[in-house]
Amino acid sequence: MEGGKFVLSDDQVEIVYEEKVTRFGHGAKIGCPRKYLGRRVYVVVLRDDEHEEADG
Repeated sequence: MEGGKFVLSDDQVEIVYEEKVTRFGHGAKIGCPRKYLGRRVYVVVLRDDEHEEADG
């Protein structure tokens, strides 16, 4: 974070992918390839006025 802005340069990013959040017990999860296990990641939640309700 720099001055309240989220900044990543191209040489810092290995992959960007989209995944849907799904139910997991009393919480939620996203899928991630096993090859990234133990790696530092960022999850960016996008604002979506037309999202589906989490409870169905």
